[in-house]
Amino acid sequence: MSQSVPLGSELGTVDSPAAFPPRRAVAGGSSASWGLRITSAAVAGLCLLPLVYLVVRSLQTGSAMIGILTAPATLRIFFNTLLLVIAVSASSALIGGLLAWLTVRTDLPWRRFWGSVTCLPLVLPSYVGAFALIAALGPTGALQRWLAPLGVERLPSLYGFPGAWLALTLFSYPYVQLSVRAALRGLDPSLEEAARSLGMSGPRVLLAVVFPHLRPAFAAGTLLVALYTLSDFGAVSLLQFNAFTRAIHVHYTSALDRGGAAVLALLLVAFTFGILAVEYRLRGRARYYRSSAGSLRRARLAPLGAWKIPAIAFCVLLSFLALGLPVLVTGYWLLQGGTAATHATPTAMLAFNSLFVSAAASVLCVLAGLPIVIHAVRHPSPAGRWSERSAYIGHALPGIVVALSLVFFGARYAPVLYQTLFMLLLAYLVLFLPLAIGCLRATLLQISPRLEEASRTLGMTSRQTFRSVTLPLLRPGLLTGAALVFLTCMKELPATLLLGPTGFHTLATRIWGATEEAFFARAAAPALLLVLASACSMWILLRHDEAPS
Repeated sequence: MSQSVPLGSELGTVDSPAAFPPRRAVAGGSSASWGLRITSAAVAGLCLLPLVYLVVRSLQTGSAMIGILTAPATLRIFFNTLLLVIAVSASSALIGGLLAWLTVRTDLPWRRFWGSVTCLPLVLPSYVGAFALIAALGPTGALQRWLAPLGVERLPSLYGFPGAWLALTLFSYPYVQLSVRAALRGLDPSLEEAARSLGMSGPRVLLAVVFPHLRPAFAAGTLLVALYTLSDFGAVSLLQFNAFTRAIHVHYTSALDRGGAAVLALLLVAFTFGILAVEYRLRGRARYYRSSAGSLRRARLAPLGAWKIPAIAFCVLLSFLALGLPVLVTGYWLLQGGTAATHATPTAMLAFNSLFVSAAASVLCVLAGLPIVIHAVRHPSPAGRWSERSAYIGHALPGIVVALSLVFFGARYAPVLYQTLFMLLLAYLVLFLPLAIGCLRATLLQISPRLEEASRTLGMTSRQTFRSVTLPLLRPGLLTGAALVFLTCMKELPATLLLGPTGFHTLATRIWGATEEAFFARAAAPALLLVLASACSMWILLRHDEAPS
């Protein structure tokens, strides 16, 4: 039996690690089964394929590897990327956490509407959003032309770090928002009620009781933002910010130097391990589940009072910049192009292909993420932690690196799978498995293992306990994780271009092909349909999220 400090006696603060036996003994009372170990290790092994490829290619460079790693250009790229990751992660955590609180725990007017709209920027491809920002807010964009009669000849440049930071923040903060929303839904409201009954003010309850319990959700969401920033190519390329992904892409395409690109990508993997180490330290060793059955009641909404108008203004401004502006620019392309957009492959077929592979990938990632999360959380061990961290490697790599590694292995060792949907889904698994793992982990940490232990003492097997007790309680994390994978797969580009079967096109590949050739009108219809299809999935997710858990 795992031990726990009664939360009521601590005013709902997170249980101290000292109140628990060593990590090996908590959260499950037994070691993981061999089936769980083998499954999680197999999934982690698949995620390590790109790393094996990078090591092989890097070793082929011989002594040149040291010169590449110590070159002044490489050091500049490293510090550029580090600065961008820190800035985007911090701003996304602030924006996402604030929006989650406003739309779940306050009396914000139309909070369900704002909860849906402010999550939608996640569906936009970064290169579409970045181009829309340049077209509207760039030095010679639409805003400058409107201000020209007032004597404004040129606006401040968006290129470089400011534009990359703004674009990536606007299109990645929903990772934090969705993760924290799910955690807020699962938080026992009796903790806050007990604190208020003892005289704590609202802000003090938020800081001392609520926020510590949201730490795993913040850590999971911010980790995804950091990894997304590391792996993004579209925004940093259009905004001319020299980060790792842009440098790797240049090596692969223009210089045709795959050995040098592999060395840079291997350094990116080391960067990823550093981020994972920081996240692990911030996550802590505390437990976040309830010591009793808790309450299924909704928490009392906090009144905003005089802050209601500023909160609405914040939601309006953010929604316009992150969603309204890209949609308006895309609509302008569509109107300007007239019938030019109709010359492409039937858009309905593109939409079907996108929906099919995205849905299949979301199911695959959730199923693959479950054993890893259960192994790491319920049966903590070095093997479990290794499996969990190995799963995050692919998400930090540019899609082109993951795709080329799978092309390498497919062509040499599994030619029957080369250029099949299976290989494409495997790439999606390697790239986006952390999206499912982060949400599942944050949710599982809030489920007391005592519920599972009680089930087993009543005669239920481990499988019956998982099916009847654990799985229903994991529903918020399952839905959020599946939705995040689905939305991200809808806009995935490099892996789809390189690994898709011959003649297989999606909305994302059609958008990229048209914008790359400057046929923006042809890109408009698929781009708007991409937003619409993803918006419907987000609406379904948030509608389920509103139901009592």
